[in-house]
Amino acid sequence: MKIQPDEISSILKTKINDFKFEIDVSETGKVVQVGDGIARIYGLDNVMAGEMISFPSGVIGMALNLEEDNIGCIIFGETHKIQEGDIAKRTEKILQVPVGDKMLGRVVNALGHPIDGKGDIEADENFAVERKALGIIQRQPVIEPLQTGLKSIDSMIPIGRGQRELIIGDRQTGKTAIAIDTIINQKGSDVNCVYVAIGQKKSSVAKIVKTLEEHDAMEYTTIVAATASESASLQYIAPYTGCSIGEYFRDKGEHSLIIYDDLSKHAVAYRELSLLLRRPPGREAYPGDVFYLHSRLLERASKLNDDLGGGSLTALPIIETQADDITAYIPTNVISITDGQIYLGSRLFNSGIRPAINAGLSVSRVGGNAQIKAMKSVVGKLRLNLAQYNELKAFAKFGSDLDKTTQDQLRRGERLVEILKQDQYSPLPVAKQIFIIFMANEGFLDEVEIENVLKVEEELFNTLDTEYKEFMESMVKDKINDEMKEAMREICKKVMKKF
Repeated sequence: MKIQPDEISSILKTKINDFKFEIDVSETGKVVQVGDGIARIYGLDNVMAGEMISFPSGVIGMALNLEEDNIGCIIFGETHKIQEGDIAKRTEKILQVPVGDKMLGRVVNALGHPIDGKGDIEADENFAVERKALGIIQRQPVIEPLQTGLKSIDSMIPIGRGQRELIIGDRQTGKTAIAIDTIINQKGSDVNCVYVAIGQKKSSVAKIVKTLEEHDAMEYTTIVAATASESASLQYIAPYTGCSIGEYFRDKGEHSLIIYDDLSKHAVAYRELSLLLRRPPGREAYPGDVFYLHSRLLERASKLNDDLGGGSLTALPIIETQADDITAYIPTNVISITDGQIYLGSRLFNSGIRPAINAGLSVSRVGGNAQIKAMKSVVGKLRLNLAQYNELKAFAKFGSDLDKTTQDQLRRGERLVEILKQDQYSPLPVAKQIFIIFMANEGFLDEVEIENVLKVEEELFNTLDTEYKEFMESMVKDKINDEMKEAMREICKKVMKKF
């Protein structure tokens, strides 16, 4: 097709008018060094601490060290996809994760992306991973109980909504079991749960998911997994991601429970990152801000005041000790941040007392404030009787003749220890807990052979389920008065007639 000379000018005019010059304005820097999950970038003078940085391969990182001539960036993803000389871009966004009701029932990674094969998640909104803990004025005291379903915890070491209670002990003493039982016990209540697995084996996480599915607990639970095979940067960010997911429910005026399993591995991952970023090491080679690492995470757990909806986020951090040493660096740090600890002893566990809770070293600094009145009125004697029993047990080993009072105390103490034992994955309603503790405190079990104590307990629960449902409902509503105590004694006598 020939173009006439007079058409050329009009074609040029339209070309010039329609010409679009698109320019991509973004601050960029150059990767000067990369390896071990860390990239050093030259340039990006205006980058913010905690800002997301994108690399050409689609991998994202986060600016952690801001130095004079370069920035240290941790990488979320595969380091080998980034090479020296690559262009790194600012996103001008702080690291964010998806949150919302659709997260319930899902297993996600440390960045909130699903890893359970059930498709994408349509998030309600995005929350920053690091959020500032609320101030004193926005909070209210912890007074509402969060029932765990475990007799020894709900009676002696009560946990309240908005509290931070540490679970501490050696490996293989049942720390995770307590956390999982607490999640299972929230079934039918208004508490949403978040379980954060840090540095665990993939098989362990899969086992937990399976257990929760079997007990129909997955429908109100989100699992955030940063497994042992993942990079230190993902293990470091995982608890903050879980906390943001939990805060979404708290800010809506609902209640949520978060479990960090465990913060010892979290501190190790942070130490690894800090040493790679060449931050100066402190005690045990941990960086100087390792205390702040955990305090800014655990301070986010709170009970909001009524003006903000009265929602709560309860945290159960887990710490693993070495050889029962709770005076080590990380354990003492976390003990000082939390509102009490549940201490699990390996000796108790090996002697068959499970959950292996050491009532002497465990404490809840919220205490009876987070207990229902009915429970408060029956547990007064329990701690005292157990403490006396543990003291006398040491003397009884010397084999000298014991007077009748001492023998009675030992006998009762043995039965109290027996009733506080509980099978895994079988949390109890609070009314049943109150009843069995009342029965033991009143001396009904003193003459029962030790091996028959659990049979009596089973019979008591069967009787309560079949004949006294209404009585149990009324029992937990208020303090137990003398009239109720008399009715409870009659039920206990009725059960004991069968033995």
